[in-house]
Amino acid sequence: MAAPPAPVAGAEAHDILGGVRAVRLSPVLAGRTEELKTLDAALARASAGEPQAFVVAGEAGVGKTRLVEEFLAAARAAGAVTAAGGCVELGADGLPFAPFTTALRALQRELGDEAIAAAVGGREEELSRLLPDSSYAPPAGAPPHERDGRTRLFELTAQSLERLAAERTVVLALEDLHWSDRSTRELLSFLFRTMQATRLVVLATYRSDDIHRRHPLRPFLAELDRLRSVRRIELARLSRDEVAAQLTGIHGTVPAPTHADDIFRRSEGNPFFVEELSANPDCSLSESLRDLLLVRVERLTEPAQRVVRVAAEAGSHAEHALLSAVTGEGEDALLESLREAVAHNVLVPDEDGESYRFRHALLREAVRDDLLPGERSRLNRRYAEVLQADPTLVRAEQRLTRIARHWHHGRDSTRALPAVLAAAVEARCRHAFAEQYELLKRAMELWDDVPREIRARLRPADRIEDFETGAADTPLTELDLLAETVVAARLADERERALALTRRALEAIDEAAEPLRAAWFWVQRHWLVEDLARGDGRAELDHALRLVRDLPPSRVPALVLTAAASWEMLHRPGRPEGLAAAELAVRTAAAAGEENLELNAQVTLGIHLEDSGREEVGVGILREARDRARRSGDYTAAARAELNLAAALENLGRSREAAEVAADAARAAASRGRRDKVAFSLGNQVDSLVAMGRWDEAERVADRAERDAVVALTYGNLVQARARLALFRGDVARAEALLATARDRLGPQQTQPQMAIPLSTLTASVAAARGDLTGAREEAARTVDAGLAPGVHRYAWLLLEVAAEAEGDGRRVPAFARGTAAALARIRTAAAGLSCSAPVWAAHALLLRAQLARAAGDPDPAPWAAAAAAFEPLDRPYELARVRHRWAEALLAAGDREGAAPLLADAHATAGALGAVPLRTAVTALASRARVSLGGPDPAPADPVRALGLTSREQEVLRLVTAGRSNRQIAEELFISPKTASVHVSNLMAKLGVSARGEAAATAHRLRLFEDA
Repeated sequence: MAAPPAPVAGAEAHDILGGVRAVRLSPVLAGRTEELKTLDAALARASAGEPQAFVVAGEAGVGKTRLVEEFLAAARAAGAVTAAGGCVELGADGLPFAPFTTALRALQRELGDEAIAAAVGGREEELSRLLPDSSYAPPAGAPPHERDGRTRLFELTAQSLERLAAERTVVLALEDLHWSDRSTRELLSFLFRTMQATRLVVLATYRSDDIHRRHPLRPFLAELDRLRSVRRIELARLSRDEVAAQLTGIHGTVPAPTHADDIFRRSEGNPFFVEELSANPDCSLSESLRDLLLVRVERLTEPAQRVVRVAAEAGSHAEHALLSAVTGEGEDALLESLREAVAHNVLVPDEDGESYRFRHALLREAVRDDLLPGERSRLNRRYAEVLQADPTLVRAEQRLTRIARHWHHGRDSTRALPAVLAAAVEARCRHAFAEQYELLKRAMELWDDVPREIRARLRPADRIEDFETGAADTPLTELDLLAETVVAARLADERERALALTRRALEAIDEAAEPLRAAWFWVQRHWLVEDLARGDGRAELDHALRLVRDLPPSRVPALVLTAAASWEMLHRPGRPEGLAAAELAVRTAAAAGEENLELNAQVTLGIHLEDSGREEVGVGILREARDRARRSGDYTAAARAELNLAAALENLGRSREAAEVAADAARAAASRGRRDKVAFSLGNQVDSLVAMGRWDEAERVADRAERDAVVALTYGNLVQARARLALFRGDVARAEALLATARDRLGPQQTQPQMAIPLSTLTASVAAARGDLTGAREEAARTVDAGLAPGVHRYAWLLLEVAAEAEGDGRRVPAFARGTAAALARIRTAAAGLSCSAPVWAAHALLLRAQLARAAGDPDPAPWAAAAAAFEPLDRPYELARVRHRWAEALLAAGDREGAAPLLADAHATAGALGAVPLRTAVTALASRARVSLGGPDPAPADPVRALGLTSREQEVLRLVTAGRSNRQIAEELFISPKTASVHVSNLMAKLGVSARGEAAATAHRLRLFEDA
């Protein structure tokens, strides 16, 4: 579509100015035809339900804002709803979520409160964290110190935008990301990653020449580069002809060629510089950019210049009422100065009709840099005094941050410290943990500069739930401040700094005098050490346990004991010590009246009971914890109980029930707006559906879960399930790629048995599927030799089965078979320590026994018959089909074709229904060799060698490789040269997709290509 002319920026005059307008120097947008075409095409795709995301980059003055304005005007003309918001430059302070807040206000004005209320679905109070001065009442009290609140806010924002864009095309423009706070970047990243089928366009801009090597935006941009859904538009400078077109628009006539050449040379094609040079043609090339920009300001009268200097220190925007209070000018005099500044294109009225901004950030920077140091300090103190006296002069979400900033830049530490602390509390209440952390860092820097008697008047502004701060009137201490900063740093993912702060606190604390506080810091170190993969955190946890051992029940001992029980669950499941720790944690939390900790300890206890062989008791405890948490409104604890209940039922082989619990948990999470928990619950459902053989349904549920899986752990687990399914269906390359993704996403948590063993099983399975039996053996041995705790049976049986099957597949490969005895002994020893109390694990124990017999060369069908009988009552069709295939193989070896036939027919039918290609191929090949009917006409003898695409000579070479011959021996037997033999070996290995002779031989044996070899 053709883009109509963009409205003049600031064309809607500020009401107070009585119709004075800022006239754009360049009414023509030159040189951006291709970019507008790209954006117009994106708008059309979004209108058809395909969300679009762009990042527009360019140096200062190159026309990013102008391009956005032009596109927004075109989008409005096409019927779209548009909203824009910009990041606010407050130096290192940052204003959390500023562009989102502004844009959401614009949508609220455009669509009305009813549309917004419908989009947020009854969660208006949560939205108030982004719109604090809206009609929505904020939640009572400060939220708890936990990350879930931010996740809920992010999910609510994304879902609200999706719902608003379900009925109309919505374009959201977020400008000046180079000034963005980290919370804004994280919310934008979340939005980019979770945009689903909706009529939404998100457009963000940043100044590329400001992004130095250590700029905080750089990692964000690197992350976006990995998202295929986000496209970049790089705005280049204008060509000479485009500069001439811009000058034509400015002057209304075509410029003389020499004039266009001169402006192009001096501006170097930067549109903003073109405008400035065309307005100041007498400026010489020797003058700096700052001098060029200040020429426009210096043409103002002194009163107007004074107002402009005051406005430059206000930030990105200066409110009219605030300027009036700070300048102390009478209303008439102020209006006269503002009219002059607007008429000379220095200031521009904002669309909100209440404030002003500089025509370009470069102009504001030039004015601000021209202020004397003493002048800047005085202006900041004046701003702080005025805002302290009347905070309503600025928007609610900006008040505390701006007051803190102005006191700090006004170099008044005594007033800055309490202001910074108050702003930090507000940042946490808005779930802006990164900004809270930066403010608390500043408070710690100010601490020693504030007189002791002033500090004694301060009270803890933000009490951490677990940290003992004493009575409400107890003065704030540096230790209180350190504790708050540690939590903020951890929640902001600044773990290295948080760890350093705990060390500083523990060096200062007297553990004998303050054991509760010391124990609290040791628990923080425990979590941080483990998160940073510096160790397992056990030593830090033991130190905390010693400190609280003889203390009466209270929150800190309950916290320490709950952490200890959780550590045992994750690292040493199934041990009596872990069960005892969980029981003690439940009792202590209950005695202390700490229901949240009690519920979490109860969930941990349920898992310990299951791992210890008391499965039904554990399931009952998990149900009770879920129901209690739901009744109390503790939805975080409820979600944890729901997720673990579904997993527990699946581990017991009760897949149908597990799938129903997981689906119910997903629905509950969706009703609470918890997209991450929806994904985790659906991931549990996928595991159960795969187990029941409902593979197509599992794929569909996995697709849904993947869209919501924004947490690395959730995504890593989901990817593993998809990798296993890919292996079952014969897509080894996809399984291998998904395995790599899982390892990348799970990170340090791979050391925990619940992560490490399934990953090892998947790794060994992929190796075996590629024909790398040695790799499969080594992977399984590495994990087994590291030790299998008593409670890991739910993962370990599967690993041992993969290892045993690989040994069976390679028993006829001489080089591989030399290690078979040791490998089988290792597997038997490991299996002896695993529980098989539940029917599903008893079945797997029998399956492993049959696999071990096969690997040892025992053809007895009895172990396979026992395994089949154990699996028949279970809802495990794939496992049953695999067992029947091997049972039939053993019967055929014993000459019982009649007994094998129905087993092969059943296995073949199941494999076909599931889409289990490798199993179906193996069953077909076995039936073909044995001349057994699979329900249709008797199959003709198959030639699996030729099916692999091997020539007759390569078949002969493969037969000799399988027999263990060297290239020289092959050459002698086939009467060819060793070099030719080597070429044949390389070719056949490429066709088999293997990289070693042993792998080629293993593949031949696994497919039973040469029965006489």
